[in-house]
Amino acid sequence: MRDLTRIVVFAAIIAVLGIPGAITVPGGAVPITAQTLGVMLAGAVLGPWRGASAVVIFLLLVLAGLPLLSGGRGGAGVFMGPSAGFLIGWIFGAFVVGAIVRFGARPPVWWRTALGCFIGGALVVYAIGVPVQSLVTRLPISKTLVTTAAFLPGDLLKAVVATIITMALWRAYPRAFGDPTRRVAA
Repeated sequence: MRDLTRIVVFAAIIAVLGIPGAITVPGGAVPITAQTLGVMLAGAVLGPWRGASAVVIFLLLVLAGLPLLSGGRGGAGVFMGPSAGFLIGWIFGAFVVGAIVRFGARPPVWWRTALGCFIGGALVVYAIGVPVQSLVTRLPISKTLVTTAAFLPGDLLKAVVATIITMALWRAYPRAFGDPTRRVAA
């Protein structure tokens, strides 16, 4: 029951991070949102499987029509648009973040958390999102990569913020990570 509660809480965190809205990139088909921060945090705090599960629950609610994506978007149509690959990439991204942060069942440390957040929360998401966006928009993948470069500074900042939050939470309340027997890492 505790795992389910944590998963639902992080699905809600991802939804709440959509409230500020989105930044539209000139010439880009996909907006910049704060919701990727929630994906990074879900993986870092919950681990690979529970983090990915939180994203799946969030996306199922979006698919059901709830306007939980930034800008109040929701419904099956968002999974047919240019951002579809990024949304699906969030699932794999959260998994990879969690796998790197929790590698070898170790407690989180700042460098592994930062690395996991950037690799999983940005690069893995791009690896799925860019080809799908290119396919949907019928733009060459090279041009799609150029427009996606606008996301990098924000995603780097989100990885830093996710690392700071994760490490602060680990020090203050390690039970949030699902294993109360672990001790705070130095």
